[in-house]
Amino acid sequence: MQKTRNWYLIPYSFWIALFVIAPIVLVVYYSFLDLEGHFSLVNYQKFFTSTYLTMTLSSFWYAFLITLFSLAIGYPTAYLLTKTKHKQLWLLLIILPTWINLLLKAYAFIGLFSTYGWANQTLEAIGIGRKQILFTDFSFVFVSVYIFIPFMILPIFNAIEKLNPSLVFAARDLGASNFMTFRRVVFPLTLDGVKSGCQLVFIPALSLFMITRLIAGNRVITLGTAIEQQFLVTQNWGMGATIAVFLIIAMAIILALTSTKRKKGATT
Repeated sequence: MQKTRNWYLIPYSFWIALFVIAPIVLVVYYSFLDLEGHFSLVNYQKFFTSTYLTMTLSSFWYAFLITLFSLAIGYPTAYLLTKTKHKQLWLLLIILPTWINLLLKAYAFIGLFSTYGWANQTLEAIGIGRKQILFTDFSFVFVSVYIFIPFMILPIFNAIEKLNPSLVFAARDLGASNFMTFRRVVFPLTLDGVKSGCQLVFIPALSLFMITRLIAGNRVITLGTAIEQQFLVTQNWGMGATIAVFLIIAMAIILALTSTKRKKGATT
């Protein structure tokens, strides 16, 4: 039996080595090359200048905002879904937008937020007047939250679904208010779902680049945008790889901080 399992690990190990470890090794290798292809630390020295550090902080700030708004909307939505009659149908409607190509969704929002789009027509109809919605920080965060919010809702929904309702009833019988029950019982027991949702939103939000181009009009510069520019525009693969190295490190740290340790013998 053990030998059979070991045989099953061979294709998995080959896949990990070829498509995970090898690309990371190549990225690290290119990060030590300058424009002439010589081994150098100039890319790392350049990364620790004010320009790149400011861009890194900006990326983390926008990723934090996107995650925060996704959690603020996603948790109540997931909680209400567990109480509805046709929860699977509503969950399907939330998942459906993820099946649509990201580029198509971006262009749809360009039409909605443009000067003569539906959003500005609504503002004009209620007397506020036309506003510059597209190519702003607001439009970037709004569209990003729309794109990522299903990935926040799903793990939280699953965590709430697995919650033993008798624990909630016991808290109510002991005199706990609704808020106290949520704070001391529901939220702590569904924290694993919150952590998973934050991972699924925060990590890809760090490396956004298409949305920054189409929706924010390059007003928002993230690590993903910088990597794209270094590889495709300036052709400085070494600097692009260096930024990618720090992005990988940041993702690994976030995964470590939000990872869930399962106790041995714990029941599901």
